[in-house]
Amino acid sequence: MKPQSLLVLGATGTIGVNTLDVVARHPGRFSVYGLAAGANIDLLFKQACVHQPAIVVICDATAFQKWHDNGYDNRLFQALGYQPEVVGSGELAQLCASPEVNTVVAAIVGAAGLKPTLSALKAGKKVLLANKESLVLAGQFMINACKESGATILPVDSEHNAIYQCLPQNFDVARADSFGIERLILTASGGPFRKASLQDLQKVTPAQAVAHPNWVMGRKISVDSATMANKGLELIEALWMFGLPANQLSVLIHPQSIVHSLVEYMDGSLLAQLGCPDMRTPIAHVLGLPDRISSGSPRLNLAQLAHLDFEDPDLSRFPMLGLAFKVLENPDTLAPVFNAANEVAVDLFLREKIAFMDIVRMTEACLSKFAGRPISTLDDAFALDSEVRSHAFQLTEKF
Repeated sequence: MKPQSLLVLGATGTIGVNTLDVVARHPGRFSVYGLAAGANIDLLFKQACVHQPAIVVICDATAFQKWHDNGYDNRLFQALGYQPEVVGSGELAQLCASPEVNTVVAAIVGAAGLKPTLSALKAGKKVLLANKESLVLAGQFMINACKESGATILPVDSEHNAIYQCLPQNFDVARADSFGIERLILTASGGPFRKASLQDLQKVTPAQAVAHPNWVMGRKISVDSATMANKGLELIEALWMFGLPANQLSVLIHPQSIVHSLVEYMDGSLLAQLGCPDMRTPIAHVLGLPDRISSGSPRLNLAQLAHLDFEDPDLSRFPMLGLAFKVLENPDTLAPVFNAANEVAVDLFLREKIAFMDIVRMTEACLSKFAGRPISTLDDAFALDSEVRSHAFQLTEKF
């Protein structure tokens, strides 16, 4: 069988590293055509040595220059007798549409991942989606691209992947209301502040916010988990990905992160996907389809675990989640605002320019200002994204 040709966007991030770990466990089943990363060229060099991609994309301009100045090309050639083509971010969208690529792993964090992901969808590729912001910023355009080209979006996020595994095999987004589904239930760990008092939340530091109790993630997504903005983004993503209305989407706190999500059916059945909190499990699932392949993740011992806990989210402790439920009422306009404002606010918080709870205040202020803005084209979405970011930065002094 011809190997599945992969392009990994965000190769040096958590998803990229775990994807390549799974790929390495199945020699001959996958080939890595391209690796794309930002500034971490030391790790990118090591990955290139192992997987020998035809193309390496360095999206950070300073890192691109450093790659050449430090002679990484010569080191690769001397070590392996192999020389990849090394290009900058301007080549990324075109590379995603390359006939040499079967599957694109879309794991670039933030709105920067949208254009290459959309390019892959328009070219009819299979896209393993780990970038929440793409569907949030431009869900209607991504879904339309799939319809027009025959592209497939497969969810990598553990929650959406769990839902995907619990849906009927013949599930069709266009007929989502005909499969007897009552609710999609996204589980959330509650992050590091699940039991924190409202007073303590006012004093949270960046170091505390990025210390997730269950998952090893990047700094931005760790803060999103602490505010539960990530679950808000996942609700919006689920709205587009599974085609069900807002009133059939819900969230349940589950601190052990063992039940990754659930699907409730009209007959009273509740199907859940369980597993240890290890991103290699959902990655292996979507990489291997229609087969099941080894992921390298540890096995779940339910007897040793003994019990599983669940509770409803406290929206006074997690107001970002409350804002997200309001966004679901008008996702075309409000979802891009929610995403952009949150990205700016989290960056400011990590740089200690604003307080932890200012993240929600800044996001709410932006939602109020930009409510009702119509989006007819992708350019409209990008323009709105830019305006929201500019306004959020202007609010910094106020907060």
